[in-house]
Amino acid sequence: MRTIESLGDLTGKKVFVRSDFNVPLDGDHITDDGRIRAALPTIKRLLDAKAKVIVTAHLGRPKGEPKPEFSLAPVAKRLGELLGRDVPLAEDTVGPDAKAKIDALNDGDIVLLQNVRYDKREDSKVDADREALAKEYAALADVFVSDGFGVVHRKQASVYDIAKLLPSAAGELVAKEINSLSKATANPERPYTVVLGGSKVSDKIGVIENLLDKADVLLIGGGMAFTFLRAKGYEIGSSLCEDDQIDKAREYLETASNKGVELLLPVDVVVADKFDKDAESEIVSASDMPANGMGLDIGPETVSEYAEKIASSKTIVWNGPMGVFEFPAFAEGTKGVAQAMQDAEGFTIVGGGDSAAAVRILGFDEEKFNHISTGGGASLEFLEGKTLPGIAVLED
Repeated sequence: MRTIESLGDLTGKKVFVRSDFNVPLDGDHITDDGRIRAALPTIKRLLDAKAKVIVTAHLGRPKGEPKPEFSLAPVAKRLGELLGRDVPLAEDTVGPDAKAKIDALNDGDIVLLQNVRYDKREDSKVDADREALAKEYAALADVFVSDGFGVVHRKQASVYDIAKLLPSAAGELVAKEINSLSKATANPERPYTVVLGGSKVSDKIGVIENLLDKADVLLIGGGMAFTFLRAKGYEIGSSLCEDDQIDKAREYLETASNKGVELLLPVDVVVADKFDKDAESEIVSASDMPANGMGLDIGPETVSEYAEKIASSKTIVWNGPMGVFEFPAFAEGTKGVAQAMQDAEGFTIVGGGDSAAAVRILGFDEEKFNHISTGGGASLEFLEGKTLPGIAVLED
């Protein structure tokens, strides 16, 4: 994979950078700026190299038309604060304002273009549409740097097609993501443990199937655990369950047993009478859930058991919260796994998405983890063994 070094001297060159600034917003307030901070090493490096830096990104799903609620204005403001300098925002991506602001750049200057998804060609399924937009992007710059790991699993004009038109390379974030995640896919140190949570088995089918041939231990939590518990014949009350995945869960349990993979399910759970942050709750055995109960977290015995497995592992990957961590009463399982990951001596990877958000929201020190991915979907597809178009196009 080509890196920034391969691009040579960047002084005075216009560098088109694709970042991932798809951050959560509360009105105009960014509630988690992790993805912006993750982009700083590449941006600072290019600015220090006296390049003319043109940053692009998407936010939300504006479906091909300008919508104020998806403007990158809050991102420009926060990026400027983190860089300690003004970051002008163009009103468009390939229109007159973008061109004027790019033409006005001096060496070592930066501009952020407006949301690339304001143009419906950006993520069009029609190759010719994306390619036409990519040509307009390429006309704005001399080289391309791909640094939005959260989108490299997509064929999009600013991710994939432009890389075929300009000298291109991976930014520091993308290079770090691939190097770190590769430690879990290419001959990982063993024991190799994977913690999977989140709401749905269907979201994790590919990664489970791939990991049953790679991992030594699979620890299952979150809403998806209740589909597995139902597959074992347990009462799960009104807990989340994908009825169409019960047979698949049963198959995974059997395959894991045949392959000698430890696939562990919760031994106790926190159940509530309703889905509410103030709901009354109790801790019960996973094999003895009340018919009117709703499982919203793994219990303390499960946390202890999972923590022991994590502590004795050399490589640990975690993707998906253990419960409804947004509600304090049902965050203890996710906290317990995060703490065990933080304390582990093995190489720890937090696989993006809700897991990465939980680490920050629950107040953990990000520096205590070896790697926290910025891309939930991309990291999952990488762990599944899929080819990521935005990475493949950067290969020598």
